[in-house]
Amino acid sequence: MRVGLLGLGRIGALHAATLAAHPRVDELVVSDVDGARAAEVAVGLGAQVGDAFDADAVVIATPTATHAGLLTRACAQGVPVFCEKPVAAGVDDTVRVLEAAKQSGTVVHIGFQRRFDAGYVQARNALRNGELGALHRVHLLSADPHPPAAGYIRTSGGIYRDCHIHDFDILRWVTGREAETVYATGSNRGEAFFAEADDVDNSAALLTLDDGTLVTVQGSRYNGAGYDVRMELAGTLKTQVVGLNPRTPLTGAEGLQPPDDPWPDFVTRFGAAYVAELDAFLSAARGEADSPCTVEDALAALYLAEAAELSRHEGRPVHVTEVVR
Repeated sequence: MRVGLLGLGRIGALHAATLAAHPRVDELVVSDVDGARAAEVAVGLGAQVGDAFDADAVVIATPTATHAGLLTRACAQGVPVFCEKPVAAGVDDTVRVLEAAKQSGTVVHIGFQRRFDAGYVQARNALRNGELGALHRVHLLSADPHPPAAGYIRTSGGIYRDCHIHDFDILRWVTGREAETVYATGSNRGEAFFAEADDVDNSAALLTLDDGTLVTVQGSRYNGAGYDVRMELAGTLKTQVVGLNPRTPLTGAEGLQPPDDPWPDFVTRFGAAYVAELDAFLSAARGEADSPCTVEDALAALYLAEAAELSRHEGRPVHVTEVVR
């Protein structure tokens, strides 16, 4: 396959290295607004610099504001496309991309890498096969060790759209249920640029699923102990936790200490999942399987993020149907 890649920031460079090493990728074409950066990456990986759309499949890792236009272009040209989340900055543009994807029939795979992490896969299987019993409660946590740059926060869309959208997606995927109501809040305990961008640096939300299951979501941009992402599924027979391992940045008041160094960032924590999601995309692009991460999935997760932001601003529970277009 000849695969094109647009955007060579941190995640784009990671995807470029994965694609260059993939046995199904014969040629890799990279592109970035920084031509020197593109040339540097290309030389290091044995890739070419050129038109990423002149390929059998394309991977988009550019800034969020460019996603909708590039996805629409891929659909118009009939090129299978992988795009980092989100599909677009808002609901209306996401819906337009969804319509373009449906009309073209083009494979559009959105980057929700947690679906390819071994722990989440195991938890999903355990829940579905009855090992946990009836699910009564779910808890999700996403915590960064250090805050992003101020410039990133200004364009991120806020912690619920930028960070917790992964929690919302994996909640749907693991449980197979939809959330009906969201009650969210947040606080500003760190840098002033969060409040200046109408964002928060610590977050908490309560969701109620369509079967009555209660879900709590927490997040922080200041988890100094390390990168911490977990999902707790409490059933009538067993409670299972995703992300509880020797590198989880937790210490016990009774003396329990993690034996290994904590996860420093999302790239390290989900390295294997990032490889697996691109492998799944290439299989879908070749017509060997359906994409497991569709624009419909991305829109459903975005609706939960939109409901959370509305709830945070208005200080009330929000029914998800209030934000659905």
